[in-house]
Amino acid sequence: MIKSKILFPFFCKVICFISLFFIFACSQQINRPHITSVNTEQKTNSLYEEIGGKAKIAEIAQLFLDEVSYHPDVLPYFQNTNITRFEEKFIEHLCLISGGPCQYTGDTMQQVHAGMNVTEADFNALVDLLVNAMSRASIAHTTQNKLLARLVPMRKDIIYR
Repeated sequence: MIKSKILFPFFCKVICFISLFFIFACSQQINRPHITSVNTEQKTNSLYEEIGGKAKIAEIAQLFLDEVSYHPDVLPYFQNTNITRFEEKFIEHLCLISGGPCQYTGDTMQQVHAGMNVTEADFNALVDLLVNAMSRASIAHTTQNKLLARLVPMRKDIIYR
């Protein structure tokens, strides 16, 4: 039990940071777009539905950007970002990753984060901001963890690129 209490905050930070940088990556315009889609049929009790659908995902995205705007270490990564595009691609990405009827039309995480050299500390801070945004949007912790677990594989494409 003690181990899980210690690992839970770390796991949340990692996943949130990945999500934030994924959104940042999606907002950058790179020559080769990466298009991904999922089956438009929603399964009963999907994570997408558990989150609250696209409207709730859009709320999370807005709250996330609000969180980023107040963080002195994370905000500089967004200095040259088209925030409107970032928000749009972040919503697409969260919708897709949660099993919603969405198509992601942004660039890959590797393309977006190339040359950024995102540190592990900043990545973790970003994850914290995503967790804060989900909490502010009244997303249950168990649901947050499910979404974060789906975002974790992207960490390797974001840190120290």
